[in-house]
Amino acid sequence: MVKVIASNIRKGNVVEHDDGQLYVVLKADSFRPGKGTPTTTIDMRRISDGVKTVITVKTTEGLERAFVEEVKHNFLYKDGEEFIFINNENYEQITIPEKLIGDQAVWLQENAECSVLMFDGKPVTIDLPPRVTMAIMSTEPVVKGQTASSSYKPAIVESGARVMVPPHIDVGTRIIINTEDSSYVERAKD
Repeated sequence: MVKVIASNIRKGNVVEHDDGQLYVVLKADSFRPGKGTPTTTIDMRRISDGVKTVITVKTTEGLERAFVEEVKHNFLYKDGEEFIFINNENYEQITIPEKLIGDQAVWLQENAECSVLMFDGKPVTIDLPPRVTMAIMSTEPVVKGQTASSSYKPAIVESGARVMVPPHIDVGTRIIINTEDSSYVERAKD
């Protein structure tokens, strides 16, 4: 473990909190007011049981950061509450419970290459590819007078996730989605 100042904490980092437990960082935002002390708000999930917590600390305060090993794996399939991944170098399969993957599970596609973050030989979280391509399964019809530049409409993609898309996107269209914030990027070129 190494001490890192709070403003340098990023999504995916593993930190040890005051309670001695390891947490994976889901989101970290720094706030620098004109007057007063700059702070960092960190959304975290406890690795042992999946409980989420939010802390606010001074940006100069030190936190213990654990070193995790990043290993490339491909997603194979979901089996109940567990996700099965395979290491392409040694062909070992690992099972990751759904609670460790969390909301990111909707972006997992068969054979998608992910980085599995390991601590002491156990998976703690995964890093998805930054973008995925999925087909639109359903969407609302375009409202007359709606312009492409100012409004978006809800759509459901093949994984069941909800994404806001421009009005010209119809059912069956394949789109590229940013996995970090679930936003529409562009129409797929395939």
